[in-house]
Amino acid sequence: MKISNKTAREIFNDLKSNPSRTKFGFGKKAALVNVDPQKAYTCVDEFKTAYETDPRQMEYINILASGFRSLDWPVIWTHVAYMEDASDAGIWGTRTNTTDSLQNIKFGSRRSEFDDRLKIDRIKDAVYLKKMPSAFFETPLQSLLVWHQVDTLIITGGSTSGCIRATAVDSLSRGYRTIVPEECVADKHESYHFANLTDLLLKYADVVNVQEVYDFLDNQ
Repeated sequence: MKISNKTAREIFNDLKSNPSRTKFGFGKKAALVNVDPQKAYTCVDEFKTAYETDPRQMEYINILASGFRSLDWPVIWTHVAYMEDASDAGIWGTRTNTTDSLQNIKFGSRRSEFDDRLKIDRIKDAVYLKKMPSAFFETPLQSLLVWHQVDTLIITGGSTSGCIRATAVDSLSRGYRTIVPEECVADKHESYHFANLTDLLLKYADVVNVQEVYDFLDNQ
């Protein structure tokens, strides 16, 4: 194992400046998967579980969503919420039981709601409830992507070390070119955030500036 005194941010920036792997690149048709941009994770002044990496994250996501809709490409939003007894959280809901715990994001609660800054088209966009980290796990996402003949996924939301990583790994495993716009994902601590961006970039996804995704959409 290599030992380093560099921070996770420094390691990521070094890799980004000197990439060691060929990019997967964009394919012919993409879908935008916005993973859990809900108040439990975005309202930093209200909930302990919330986090912010780039203050313009919601703005960037809205721009992406608008661009995808203009092309009639799929826009997907996921969120998590659980039953009152949390039995649908399974073993994942057994590690803690506080007001801030995952399984206590209840149906109808503020924590379950999407961030108010988001512009979600309830007619054109797909909104999926999920229970586990990956946006693919026990949701209709795969069927939707097959129907739309998508070959590329753009993944936004949070957290980088949790649901973003899980969704990206599942995306690659299903054969999709997987793109993570750096400014559009967030985590609780910069160490988790940049360590996982590094791992994603090395193995599972292209981690790019959001402008690269804008440029891709503009060229369609």
